[in-house]
Amino acid sequence: MQTSQQINKSKFFCRASSRQRLTAVIICLTVVGFFGFFALAGHFHFDMGRWLGYCGFKQKHGLPCPTCGMTTATLAFSQGKISEAFYIQPACTLLCCVLVLIAFLAFVTAVFGKHFRFIERFFNEVKVRYIILALIIIIAAGWAVTLAQALAARNNY
Repeated sequence: MQTSQQINKSKFFCRASSRQRLTAVIICLTVVGFFGFFALAGHFHFDMGRWLGYCGFKQKHGLPCPTCGMTTATLAFSQGKISEAFYIQPACTLLCCVLVLIAFLAFVTAVFGKHFRFIERFFNEVKVRYIILALIIIIAAGWAVTLAQALAARNNY
């Protein structure tokens, strides 16, 4: 194997600074706390609509809004019902999977002190507006699916 084809570990990892490790701890604890809150809320059957408010768009038009189902999908995802969460709101399930990946990478950085260089390269090469555009596209695609499900359910009655 040529040396250009070999993975150079020093280019993939670098030693994390104390600030990077602290940031990683905060990120990891925030994501774990987020999913822990939703897992407890689902376990004890909290009515999340009372806390977060009911969807006014759905009440007014009878159709789901772009974020309808995200709370329910997050509840299902945090309880390990990933296929159910994907059925409820595919965009939310994808975003939850991204959050789990971020928490894992933050955990590795916090505990082992290994900072992933590809994260720096990613944010240096990709502009924030493209990330926001990707999030908008993901949410719009999820909305299309939930809208199609709502229209199909409406036509069945």
